[in-house]
Amino acid sequence: MGDGKVAPARFDAGTAIVLREAYHKIDAQFRGNHYGLYDYARAVAAKIARVDTFYVGLLHGSNRVRYPFGYEDGKYDDPATHTFGPQGPTAWLLRKRQTYRFAYDNGAALMGGIPCGDVTKVSADAVIVPMFRADGERMFGMMSIQSYQPGAYDDNAVRAFEWLTGTVARVLDREAEDREALRLLPAGEETPNLLTSDHVMEYLSNRIAVLRGLADEALGEPEARAEPLRGHLTALRTTAEKIQSELIEMMLDADEGPEQRFGSLTKAQQGIAVLLVQGLDNDALAAELGISLNTVKSHLGTILRKYAMDSRVQVADDVRKYLAR
Repeated sequence: MGDGKVAPARFDAGTAIVLREAYHKIDAQFRGNHYGLYDYARAVAAKIARVDTFYVGLLHGSNRVRYPFGYEDGKYDDPATHTFGPQGPTAWLLRKRQTYRFAYDNGAALMGGIPCGDVTKVSADAVIVPMFRADGERMFGMMSIQSYQPGAYDDNAVRAFEWLTGTVARVLDREAEDREALRLLPAGEETPNLLTSDHVMEYLSNRIAVLRGLADEALGEPEARAEPLRGHLTALRTTAEKIQSELIEMMLDADEGPEQRFGSLTKAQQGIAVLLVQGLDNDALAAELGISLNTVKSHLGTILRKYAMDSRVQVADDVRKYLAR
């Protein structure tokens, strides 16, 4: 166009109404409530096209995706974490940096990944949209809709789901920016630190107390009042789902230092680092790897420098944390 303006997205009239309403609700109601945000995004997508499977995936580390929210055939699907390979949809998104559509390869990339939802069924159409940070460069996650019906997603549905995914991504990104801004403050009681087992236990204790309270309310209802009891049990189930989703996302804040340090090593250095966990001395390392003692010493010096540690014992402890992830 030459004037620097971005052309508005093209939707049909009904879709535009749905998305406009969604924008205002997301902006007003779901900041800090990721479970509610994901569930609402699923409901919005289902107003536009058929949705048999829906999921949100968030990248973690160099090769993992954490799935805090999934929905399959009208039911909540348990959160999960998977290591992705080179042939699946996550690798495709990282390479292409654009929306994946089933029609691009007749579902080859989709089938090359780990199946989600009901593994006895095969999706006949799918759309997977990457989520990027505000800089437009760093991909941090994805949202997907899938259907067992061929040709379920026309161009209008795809554009609408891209818009919806972008809106969800902006909410998550703003929260990430706020957390980073807080971390830049001088240390204090309100400054968030690395996730620890204490944080997880405190979270679980508080959330389980909520579950216990809901169960107490349900047990206190007379048997004849079936409808109030049903309401309590529904709330209990929803709260449990939220806890599952939130726990998966908490792991995104876990210390990635061991993985980053191990990833900074060359393949040869990684081989030595792994053997350090076994307590091998230099002679044993040389014999195990079939290299000279001088080469072992050279690699060890580089490893200690990259890890910014003083001893091989410290490195071994750090590598042990990486291997136990």
